[in-house]
Amino acid sequence: MSETSERPEVERRRQKQRRQIQARERQRHPLQKFESPSKGFSGVVHVVGLWNFYVGFKYLADNPNFITTSFGWHLQYLTILGLSISTLCFSVGLLADMTGSYALFTAKNYLSLVAAPIEILIALLYWGFRAVDPALVVPPDLPLPPLSIDCAFHLFPALLLALDALLLSPPWPTTPTHPRAPLITLGLTTGFAVAYWIWLEVCYARNGWYPYPILELLTVGQRVGLFAGAAAGMGAVGMGLRVWYGWINGVERHISSKLE
Repeated sequence: MSETSERPEVERRRQKQRRQIQARERQRHPLQKFESPSKGFSGVVHVVGLWNFYVGFKYLADNPNFITTSFGWHLQYLTILGLSISTLCFSVGLLADMTGSYALFTAKNYLSLVAAPIEILIALLYWGFRAVDPALVVPPDLPLPPLSIDCAFHLFPALLLALDALLLSPPWPTTPTHPRAPLITLGLTTGFAVAYWIWLEVCYARNGWYPYPILELLTVGQRVGLFAGAAAGMGAVGMGLRVWYGWINGVERHISSKLE
């Protein structure tokens, strides 16, 4: 058989393989609770989330204070960094819902590996410290925000990101789950915590103060301990989400054969 006659057959096989790959990508993971990406429930969750994030950022714009004009702006706060990452995550998720793009859906799920643990940790730390003493998390020169705004910053993002991770996502951004998924999750969250600590120290060098009053009360060693604990906590939340996912949706076993 000549080389010329082989080419159409080779091309047909390639096209068949591409169609099989595309069909596999468009098949919802068997453990994923609800259809996503979709313009239904998934789209509604992402629209509601983006509206909540907009409310938070609008409050910052409408209520400027000394943080607004300082080095680092409000991005000195873990809350606002988390809100920014969550906004990016849900924006990509909504684009996936509107276009049906599984490349965007996968990107959203990777962003969620960082965004969801951050938001849940923020909620746990903020409401925990606030229950002890609000002055630990809110500078004395700033008033406490209204409860609805406080929840938009410190509660609703955690609930929305957890909802997305547990009900609108596969157990891992790619199938099958990466064999080192727990280590990857721990590495991402720990890396973020270390990067945030460095960022805070850069802001402190420029501003002369920390955004969180509790940091002013701690020695260098105690701050190291606090951030190490936060990194461990963020990693624990990330791994906890995987455990909760298994409780709600089941554990991935021999799933790959169902996707072929």
